Amino acid sequence: MHIVHSISDLRAVLGPLGRPAFVPTMGNLHDGHIALMRRAVQLGEVPVASIFVNRLQFLPHEDFDSYPRTWDADCERLAAAGCQVLFAPRERDLYPEPQTFKILPDSQLADLLEGEFRPGFFTGVCTVVMKLFSAVFAGKTSGIAVFGQKDYQQLMVVRRMVQQFTLPIDIVANPTERAPDGLALSSRNGYLSASERAEAVALSRALRTLGEAAKAAGDALPAQREALEQAARAQLNARGWQTDYLSVRRRSDLLAPKPGDALVVLGAARLGPTRLIDNLEI
Repeated sequence: MHIVHSISDLRAVLGPLGRPAFVPTMGNLHDGHIALMRRAVQLGEVPVASIFVNRLQFLPHEDFDSYPRTWDADCERLAAAGCQVLFAPRERDLYPEPQTFKILPDSQLADLLEGEFRPGFFTGVCTVVMKLFSAVFAGKTSGIAVFGQKDYQQLMVVRRMVQQFTLPIDIVANPTERAPDGLALSSRNGYLSASERAEAVALSRALRTLGEAAKAAGDALPAQREALEQAARAQLNARGWQTDYLSVRRRSDLLAPKPGDALVVLGAARLGPTRLIDNLEI
């Protein structure tokens, strides 16, 4: 596995090689990341990963400085999964000067749910993803990027960005990897105490219960949705969570559903100091 830090070195390594299949990460890798890497190995000619903790997508009170860095273990896992090129830029490599030009995503998609509770988050995501794409896919006529469905809204935002900028990149969604009890795998699960880890599965269960109630409502869902969501939040909060949202949306644009729409339920909540997100298509 080639490990490179600068954009120029990355382009030199990838230049003579074939179509990249790229997995961007912030490191502290778990089995979900490795599933993305294995999918990339299947899909592309050159499996590429990146590790970069992107300051632009953290709010001032969030965990940028304390976000776990597990470099040696990450490298071992990526190499074992078949990664051929690892791009690990330092901050000065990716942001050699203040990043005053930024990608501003469509507010109708990016300012709800995660965007409401983490303002500016998707601007940071889009800006770093565009920079990573320009580094990895420079000179290529096509490429693949693999993202996990756990970050459902992020996946949609990146797809829209690629579409609107007509980038020659296929965005591939990989299903959410879960622990045996149903908890979505996340780097932030490592923050949980033993008792919190046992409780954490309540988020996916709350989403499943809300999804079942939404399906049972049928065509009456638009009128009942807010009451169903409020009840779901109250039940989770009664267990000691602090819920940002538990919401039923239509898959196409994450707006309020109408009868007949394909649905997804999405949630974000804090358990102790740890904020977890999850979603289920129903």
